[in-house]
Amino acid sequence: MYETTYHRPTSLDEAARLASEMGDEAKYLSGGMTLIPTMKQRLAAPSALIDLRHVGDLKGISVNGSSIRIGGGTTHAEIAASSEIQSACPGFAGLAQLIGDPAVRHMGTIGGSVANFDPAADYPAALLALGATVHTNKREMSADDFFVGMFETALEEGEIVTAVSFEAPEASAYEKFRNPASRYAMCGVYVAKRADGVKVGVTGAGADGAFRWSDAEQALSSNFAPDAVGGLSVSEGDMVGDIHGSSAYRANLVKVVTKRAVKKALGQ
Repeated sequence: MYETTYHRPTSLDEAARLASEMGDEAKYLSGGMTLIPTMKQRLAAPSALIDLRHVGDLKGISVNGSSIRIGGGTTHAEIAASSEIQSACPGFAGLAQLIGDPAVRHMGTIGGSVANFDPAADYPAALLALGATVHTNKREMSADDFFVGMFETALEEGEIVTAVSFEAPEASAYEKFRNPASRYAMCGVYVAKRADGVKVGVTGAGADGAFRWSDAEQALSSNFAPDAVGGLSVSEGDMVGDIHGSSAYRANLVKVVTKRAVKKALGQ
């Protein structure tokens, strides 16, 4: 690894000030599940790391009826273990339980995952399907506007993801087809059913990162059943292809995994 300076702020203001003083040579650290391995491979060499894990304002889970707000510094393990989230939105707690391994779940945070927007990350699919809001230290925006492209978000220089919030749906579930080595999603699908319709978020398969599958949303809004997407197809040209699976393979996975997610949401 390259030489770097470690900073441990205890407030958002202090973290923002450090980032402003150091400019684009500094990076926020919020778990480090992507940044640290990237530095070890010498693909990134920030002159300073600003560790957000000790900022109290970024931590915590708040559930008020169906309204859920999760601090950006909350770990995957804390989300998975939250009895409040398990009660209000079990599909979201179930998603957190499927992330990585115990070490990753106890170190990685939702804010870090959302800000990094890895194309195979789990949370983006859920936030798109849930119509979530992403809060930062400067503003708030819908998940649809926040996620721009692979590893690209609407975050500006020095901006910090402070929380995500959403209303719990009537029913929801997440299912993913995992790479057996990394446990990253080769395709992950989150479905969320509300009185006014269904939203479907897909991760791990799209060439531009997570996306909403509008054809499936329309079909499932009319008939919330696995067979409703049976006659649909996903454009192979919009899918990513690599050594683990071709674009055609992933296009088929989207439909297969969506069926499984709907079945799980129905408790079948």
